[in-house]
Amino acid sequence: MNKMTTINVSANGRNYEWPRVPAIAICLDGCEPAYLDEAVKAGLMPSLERIRAKGTERTAHSVIPSFTNPNNLSIATGRPPAVHGICGNYLYERETGKEVMMNDPRFLRAPTVFQAFYDAGARVAVVTAKDKLRALLGSGLKFDDGRAICFSSEKSDVSTKAEHGIDNASAWLGKPVPEVYSAELSEFVFAAGVKLLKEFKPDVMYLTTTDYVQHKYAPGVPQANAFYEMFDKYLGELDALGAAIVITADHGMKPKHKADGTPDVVYVQDLLDEWLGKDAARVILPITDPYVVHHGALGSFATAYLPEGADQAGIMKRLAAIEGIDVVIDNATACERFELPSDRIGDIVLVSTENKTIGTSEHRHDLAALNEPLRSHGGLTEQAVPFIVNRKLPTLPNEPVLRNFDAFHYAAMAAALA
Repeated sequence: MNKMTTINVSANGRNYEWPRVPAIAICLDGCEPAYLDEAVKAGLMPSLERIRAKGTERTAHSVIPSFTNPNNLSIATGRPPAVHGICGNYLYERETGKEVMMNDPRFLRAPTVFQAFYDAGARVAVVTAKDKLRALLGSGLKFDDGRAICFSSEKSDVSTKAEHGIDNASAWLGKPVPEVYSAELSEFVFAAGVKLLKEFKPDVMYLTTTDYVQHKYAPGVPQANAFYEMFDKYLGELDALGAAIVITADHGMKPKHKADGTPDVVYVQDLLDEWLGKDAARVILPITDPYVVHHGALGSFATAYLPEGADQAGIMKRLAAIEGIDVVIDNATACERFELPSDRIGDIVLVSTENKTIGTSEHRHDLAALNEPLRSHGGLTEQAVPFIVNRKLPTLPNEPVLRNFDAFHYAAMAAALA
């Protein structure tokens, strides 16, 4: 444990207490609260049951859109997307006219909590399942003095001390690089977290997983329960090592299919093409990322850019009348309600209902790899997430005041009490 300082740390206008024991936040990607309840009910999570009994449990709200990148960066910065700028996995850049992935640190507009602790003298460790998050989460960290480690399971065999703080993390852990579409990609994160806690002894650590299992399997089914049983074993080890831990999620997960198992989709680009002319408008799906096998780029949040002179009010009225569309609001309203950066959001924001998704054009979505009925996220119905602390924090609020991006604030608070 680093003892260099006892000052509080400030990041993006929030103060964080200096941890006396390691402060850990775990983001269980796609963890609808029912997953934990069902696995506990099946007797598969004794460590979580102990933590629930001795600690503090609440429900928190994620940021909207309830996608991976916006929420992970909110947890990492302690602030919503209006502050840090990451409002999706994918965006349309008005200035370049291109659609691009938001996984480059150039899109990040605020420093991370990790950087703030590192700059104050702390030892920091970050492990993510997919490499798409690694550069963003590691932004501002330096790896030349042995106080920072940041790598992904996906690219663990090519990590270097210069870029990640560790050479060949796969060999270090003694585990092969897992298949990207697997539960093992997340298990690698947990196993690395336990070994880092024992050997690297970080002051602050972030472990964030992949929602491959949650996209495929509903709460309580054997494959989902097996995932949480696996997690529980590592959670027990982390807890036994004395760390202060907050468990939360980036978003929930809901079934998005018809009775026959086919995806239930509103193809908004096709509608706008019909109303305004082909490609006159542009629909952006911020769920889009390189890993579309388990969701087909179908989520519950979309933004649309309209051509100059379009009847925006009329188009919004027509979209709002479509079954399965829950919210249709303009840029200013969306950015105020959901705390989003206005320059990275289109003229209109759409959110679908619990069991619907939003697509662009039907022919642009390759759904051949969906072997199970579609489960996805992005909307208001996936905003409720677990928030569990392995310490008593009586003043911890509940939803909607409590946000998943409060994770490190309360992890550091709990670690300072130790």
